[in-house]
Amino acid sequence: MRIRKDNKELLENEIMLISDVSDALAHPLRVKILKYIMTQNRNMKPVCTKDLVEEFGYAQATISQHMKKLVLAGLVESKHKEKFNYYYVNLGLLARYVNAAKKFSVD
Repeated sequence: MRIRKDNKELLENEIMLISDVSDALAHPLRVKILKYIMTQNRNMKPVCTKDLVEEFGYAQATISQHMKKLVLAGLVESKHKEKFNYYYVNLGLLARYVNAAKKFSVD
């Protein structure tokens, strides 16, 4: 037997998702970084902080701060291998965000 969650609780989860992801995407560089990682992932190329520094020309500390925000929001997953962190876009969360945003735009 499945127990359904209260619709109000689901609505609150969607509100938090929209809030968290929108906050993470509020900086233009983070949007560019997310797009770059998504493109590289699609081409089966690994992306680490060093790659982002080379691509965008910002200091490693700046890139790391932006990546921390994307990872905390759940938009990007990080996997540590040897001495590098490799980044992968969480397409499932991104799809949930888009669907929640669409739902709120028509209500």
